[in-house]
Amino acid sequence: MRSMTTLKRRSVTGLPGISAASSLLTAGVFVMFSFIVGCADQELPGNEWPSFHGPDRTNKSPETGLLKEWPQGGPELLFTVSGLGEGFSSVSIADGMIFTSGTVDKQPYVFAFDLMGKQVWKTPAGGSWSTTASYASSYTGARSTPTYDEGVVYYLGEMGRLSAMDSETGKELWVKELAQEFDAPPTEYGYSESVYIDGDRLYVRPAGKKGYKVCLSKRDGSLIWANTDIPGVEGYSSPVVHDFGGYRQVIGASSVGFYGVDAPTGRLLWNVDFINQHACNITDAVVSGGHVFVTGGYGRGSMMFSLNVSGDSIVPEKVWEFEPFDNHHGGVILHEGNLYGSGSQSKGWFCVDFLTGEQKWKATGEEAAITYADGMIYLLGQRGTMTLVKATPEKYEAAGSFRVPEGGKGMCWAHPVVCGGRLYIRHDDRLFVYDVKP
Repeated sequence: MRSMTTLKRRSVTGLPGISAASSLLTAGVFVMFSFIVGCADQELPGNEWPSFHGPDRTNKSPETGLLKEWPQGGPELLFTVSGLGEGFSSVSIADGMIFTSGTVDKQPYVFAFDLMGKQVWKTPAGGSWSTTASYASSYTGARSTPTYDEGVVYYLGEMGRLSAMDSETGKELWVKELAQEFDAPPTEYGYSESVYIDGDRLYVRPAGKKGYKVCLSKRDGSLIWANTDIPGVEGYSSPVVHDFGGYRQVIGASSVGFYGVDAPTGRLLWNVDFINQHACNITDAVVSGGHVFVTGGYGRGSMMFSLNVSGDSIVPEKVWEFEPFDNHHGGVILHEGNLYGSGSQSKGWFCVDFLTGEQKWKATGEEAAITYADGMIYLLGQRGTMTLVKATPEKYEAAGSFRVPEGGKGMCWAHPVVCGGRLYIRHDDRLFVYDVKP
């Protein structure tokens, strides 16, 4: 156990009818109770969120017993962590630690905090991305969310520097410069992928001529395979691993479409053209059975296609398209056969049937980053309003909202996380941690 905390408590001495001895006994019991509760809060046993969108990349927390309605003003703010610098990194939580990234004075860092918000370490993470385009001047800062696995934190920096760090100390164990090694041209918006660990393998997208998608050993970063058959330049989504049709697939996006590669060998199994006005695919694919849902902003909308196994290959076939549901980068949740998420140009929040594309409901709202827990959808509007919505296709039904504290720069684009009875919201330089237990 890394640290212990004692809860604030009222004094029990001086109360009418309590002797000194009974007062001491009562105080002792209260101190012991506070110690136990404090330790439980610190360790949060069994509650982990080790990577972007959780351990299975569905962005759904398995927790139950959370608030189903928020009081006026929102749930209790437990504490705030400051000093993270610029960035849109979410948080990962594992082994009693909180991990995130940020860029301070143009230097990206990976940060580790204990579960009470005390900084344990921070480690430099390569160079920072910058742009001369005025419209993108507010897009600077760390993008990727650190991935935790077996005592190691893996992080892909803005300029393609992939590092593995000891989770307790932040000491680097190995480093690979992906852009140089795989001959990748400069990215338009910086590397943004959160890497995926599957067993002893790490999947990442250098988007280079010598390897668009690659598989590395998580132990030392050595190359296992590299795929050069995927068209387009970099995408900004993170990979999803899925078993179907006798194949274990790594599913991701390039600038011009979505693809699936064979996890053991790297062979390209299928590719689907999906191009928007800016050739910029950001939202992760949503996969269930033999169906894949993809969506994008910039006027593209969304599409569902099926994966049909034919011999030693997979043939994708379009099932439906729905232009209004144009999720930009906030993410989409699949729950009990329905998709939930926000639109971009459509300026609304949607519930859409996964298999048919039928719109179940639409509510007015700004673009939002999303997560799910205990039958509820958490929608973080990009201008700082967090809304709790029931995950039901019957109708849109909000169960509370609140404003993220003022003071940060830019949009609230980091995806929220629910873990250990807490709601984590990152905005710019600060991380806000709320209690969402009854």
